[in-house]
Amino acid sequence: MNINPRIDTGDVASSGTADNATVGSILHHRPVALLMGCGGLLIALIAVVTAAMVGDLRGKALKNSERELANTAMLLAHHYEREFEDFLTTQADVVAMARQSQFSSPDSFSGQMATLETHEMLRAKAQPGPDISKFAIFDHRGVLINSSAHWPVPDMSIAERDYFQAHKSGKAPRVTVELIQNTLAGGWMIVMAQRLVNADGVFLGVVSRSLTPSYIEHFLASVSLGGDSAISIHHRNGVLMARYPHADDKIGHNLRSGSIERTKLFDANVSVQLRSPIDGRPRLVSSHALRSLPIVVVTATTADEALAAWRKQTRLLIGAATVSALVVAVILLLIIRQIGKHYQATQARLAVDKQRLNTAINNMSQGLLLFDAQARLVVCNQRYIEMYGLSPDIVKPGCSFRDVVAHRHAVGSFKGDVDEYCGRIIQTVVVEKTAAIHGSDDRSIQISSVPVPGGGWVSTHEDITERIRDSERIAYLAHYDSLTDLPNRSLFRQRLELELQRSQRGGTFALLYIDIDEFKSINDTLGHPVGDELLKQVAVRLRGCVGTGDFVARLGGDEFAIIAASAGDSDRATILAEQIHRAIRTPYQCLGHHLSTDASIGIAIAPGDGEDIDQLVKNADLAMYGAKAGGRRTFRFFEPEMDAVARARRDLEFDLRRAISSGGFEIHYQPVVDLRTDAITGCEALLRWRHPTRGLISPAEFIPIAEDTGLINEIGGWTLAAACAEAAQWNDDITLAVNISPVQFRQQTLALLVASVLGSTGLPARRLELEVTEAVLIHDDDAALTTLNQLRTLGVRISLDDFGTGYSSLSYLQRFPFDKIKIDRTFVDSVDGTDTSKAIIEAVVNIAASRNMTTTAEGVETERQRDILRALGCTQMQGWLFSPAVPARKFRALLDEHRGIRAA
Repeated sequence: MNINPRIDTGDVASSGTADNATVGSILHHRPVALLMGCGGLLIALIAVVTAAMVGDLRGKALKNSERELANTAMLLAHHYEREFEDFLTTQADVVAMARQSQFSSPDSFSGQMATLETHEMLRAKAQPGPDISKFAIFDHRGVLINSSAHWPVPDMSIAERDYFQAHKSGKAPRVTVELIQNTLAGGWMIVMAQRLVNADGVFLGVVSRSLTPSYIEHFLASVSLGGDSAISIHHRNGVLMARYPHADDKIGHNLRSGSIERTKLFDANVSVQLRSPIDGRPRLVSSHALRSLPIVVVTATTADEALAAWRKQTRLLIGAATVSALVVAVILLLIIRQIGKHYQATQARLAVDKQRLNTAINNMSQGLLLFDAQARLVVCNQRYIEMYGLSPDIVKPGCSFRDVVAHRHAVGSFKGDVDEYCGRIIQTVVVEKTAAIHGSDDRSIQISSVPVPGGGWVSTHEDITERIRDSERIAYLAHYDSLTDLPNRSLFRQRLELELQRSQRGGTFALLYIDIDEFKSINDTLGHPVGDELLKQVAVRLRGCVGTGDFVARLGGDEFAIIAASAGDSDRATILAEQIHRAIRTPYQCLGHHLSTDASIGIAIAPGDGEDIDQLVKNADLAMYGAKAGGRRTFRFFEPEMDAVARARRDLEFDLRRAISSGGFEIHYQPVVDLRTDAITGCEALLRWRHPTRGLISPAEFIPIAEDTGLINEIGGWTLAAACAEAAQWNDDITLAVNISPVQFRQQTLALLVASVLGSTGLPARRLELEVTEAVLIHDDDAALTTLNQLRTLGVRISLDDFGTGYSSLSYLQRFPFDKIKIDRTFVDSVDGTDTSKAIIEAVVNIAASRNMTTTAEGVETERQRDILRALGCTQMQGWLFSPAVPARKFRALLDEHRGIRAA
């Protein structure tokens, strides 16, 4: 229901007209008009001042550019006056030499100057100058008689050159400058020539020195003004001799012709504005002539380049002026608008407040009702109408509280007596706040009523169905496992506490701890979805094994627990455990995989095995580990000795970790002997742990602990590195066999570890032999074969250890070509007493021989055993008959002794 007050269209129109009339009268008010006029004048003044400043800055920018060009031209002119003075000094030496020498005639001058000695002299004088400059001496006929650049001199004449005729006639200045085409090398040359006369003033010829325009342009490039600027060197007659940027097609052109301003450039030091004859663009140009030579330096830049900084300043000024004008205009508009809005705001404030209230009430998540002191409806929002599916034609302002409840009863959203409910609510709500939760169909509605001053009350209706469901779901997740829907550890401990309290009154019950065997392998090889599906099916089967009063929980991972009130003694607990084993051992279908698994079960009987939760749980856990230690796939009852065993195991694990950090391990080496030659061909590295108080501890005792805790990876890595480092020092080509645990083999980085050890120790890969058992191939033989192939690629030999004692499958030998098969000592011990052992060994030897594998018999202790094994075709043996496992020092001595015996 919308509570927004109605406003007629006519009222709105009249209001708008009134607003427009108000604004019009404000604009025609004299103070406001005066304010607007002042603002306009201020904006006009800003525009005029800005235009004047822009014009002034433009003139200053052009003058600054002209001054910069003039200064550059003057500095370049002074530079070239000094450079050309130095350039002509050596030329003047030749002139002085000619004047001081006693040349009786021009012919004698030509004869004496056309010598190799003169050429060497000219070369020496030209040496200090630039590489591109050269001397040339011409006789009185204009014929080249000597040069610093060529010997012998080429045939060349300058008799027709204007500068030669001028020097010959004596009308030329002391030094003439002319741009000519080089007839020998091609291209342009700037020639500076002086007249040669003897002491009597007789004309003997001309000495000249030349340089290329590129030499001058190279220096001009280093002082370039940048942008579109240009620097050029002209003859005073207007001929362009050099320019940067280079203009090849304009070199040699006379640029004196044209406007008067252009002519002035070559007659005086001036700064003018004219259109460039090079590129046709308007330019600012400054010139400065050399005092001693007919050369003019001209600097130029485009008007755009000269005004670049001015344009930036202009944009800033115009921007600032525009912003100032806009600020003035905005201030004026704001003042006028504020005057107009003051009237409109008063009229619109009430409508806006009502609209906001209407929007807030109709967008509430709760239904809202406001009743007056006579229990009649004042306000009802849309949410209340939608919540109960009511008609807005009935539930509207003015209807009574009873009418509202009666309408709800009619549509089915209220159950009960209407009059009784209304009387009770009216009597209580007018004096105190009330709150209640009512059920409506499948929903829960929380109703809160608050009395208001002057009588009446406000009532809110909130649908809290989802909130209750969420709370129930949170409570469920707090006590139940989301995967299996079994009670979790928290609810398990609560139930166990209750059962222990009952047991104190004379009852007994069994606590079974269940661990799924090899679950981690299934999870790692087939993935977590398959593992999760297996756990769900195991949970279903465990529920089917227990009685009505029993309790099944998942403690986490692959561990389950059963509180069996129906199995309060060992006989009934045994029956339950066997039933659980039968259920779990039945094959599973998990996401397309056919799986079989088993369980290790630990049983504790309460209260005999524990009167508190922690003790009972600990004892059941110890019993489960006892079952795992007993070979898994079985169950064990708790026995007091298990606690001592567990403590001993924990102590041993602690000592094992300390031995890893302190280097408490050592390696012994047992020789491997060739049965045909009795030569030592290799050895097996065997890990030994020398405990500080217990002495040497058997690997059979600590290796399982290392594998269970994962410490075997660190121990195995150290063993491999230490044994390889030792074997690398042996002189003979002795192979080294190192055992690899199945736990190590599941590490995908095993091949990288072996490669790293071989690289760091320098042991050749062909001398390393890794011994693996069939256990590494059982659960994930594809991954195992991948690792074996990686190791084979490194060049390492692979040996199958304890063949025939476990899950031997000939398919392993078919899928992977092992280098060696080791025959377990259980067959060797009885080889001299039973035909069965002989047959088995003979079969293994034949299989190995057919696949080019060697065979090694372990545990050979008698000569008869050795002779039988030799007769059966076994390749190698190791055992106490030859030598037990010995430390590295003794093994090296054994190698030396054996080498000496064989040499003798």
